[in-house]
Amino acid sequence: MTGVIARSKGSPVELVSIVVPDPGPGEAVVDIETCGVCHTDYHYREGGISDDFPFLLGHEAAGRVSAIGDGVTNVKVGDFVVLNWRAVCGECRACVRAEPWYCFNTFNATQKMTLEDGTELSPALGIGAFAEKTLVHSKQCTKVDPAADPAAVGLLGCGIMAGLGAAMNTGNVGRGDSVAVIGCGGVGTAAIVGAELAGASTIIAIDRDPKKLVTAQRLGATHVIDSSSLDEAGVVAAVQALTNTFGADVVIDAVGRPDTWRQAFYARDLAGTVVLVGVPTPDMMLEIPLLDVFGRGGSLKSSWYGDCLPERDFPMLTDLFLQGRLPLGEFVSERIAITDIEQAFTSMARGDVLRSVVVI
Repeated sequence: MTGVIARSKGSPVELVSIVVPDPGPGEAVVDIETCGVCHTDYHYREGGISDDFPFLLGHEAAGRVSAIGDGVTNVKVGDFVVLNWRAVCGECRACVRAEPWYCFNTFNATQKMTLEDGTELSPALGIGAFAEKTLVHSKQCTKVDPAADPAAVGLLGCGIMAGLGAAMNTGNVGRGDSVAVIGCGGVGTAAIVGAELAGASTIIAIDRDPKKLVTAQRLGATHVIDSSSLDEAGVVAAVQALTNTFGADVVIDAVGRPDTWRQAFYARDLAGTVVLVGVPTPDMMLEIPLLDVFGRGGSLKSSWYGDCLPERDFPMLTDLFLQGRLPLGEFVSERIAITDIEQAFTSMARGDVLRSVVVI
């Protein structure tokens, strides 16, 4: 079996032989068909998540269940699944209060995949899908319609679900709302698509890269703001100018920096909602007058995995894709071999792609 690992911080990824054990109780082995190249995999490679090297990278994946362990009832051999990294426990305080999308005790496989010399691998987000096969907890497998293109629906496993959910679940965008999205990479563009699905009437895409704004407009943005020559106040003023001076009902920060969060905070209407879905780094600090927080009211939210419930959301969104109502295929910028992942990181950093998808 082969898989792609990051052996040490900042080193190029390597294609190596790995050992995938037979599934134990509650576990499943999945034959990977496709896996998207996500920013999170790059952060793992750079040591930005933890230092538990070597990492088996890849997590935004679709494939077929090839083996199951004792006690597994939610999937069977042959099922077509999208992998998820929120396998809800059903017992923690979030699950008990009927908010399983916040589950604080999610499942991963108990056994470890290894290198041939026995070195244990740390699978990215508990999945590790840049591989021919991977071992996961069975509840990390979400069955979807097998008629769907794996390269497209596999993206629901992370970034695209994060963006869609930031608008539809966390932001609770409704019919006629105005929405602004700061940062139009894969996650931000998915938030734009989610806002359109939810019925938003004004959808404003904000980015420094004109190419990304063209894509955002093609996928649902009604207005675009090129922020490359604007300061924070300029971005806020531009949003206000497009929303009758009030600001947007929902502003989604898909970048995750102090300056973009402040833009989101001040670009929303009074009592509006800010959704942070871009992930900050540990060193980032935010300073804002507390009186402004009180005086502007509304909701300041973080969106974890788009606040999704995989068993509810993945099948529904797959059906919308098959009906032609959700353009998941537009996010697949290129299909690449497993040996091309390092180049895919470069393309991602340049902003040339929404998603490179590895086809196993």
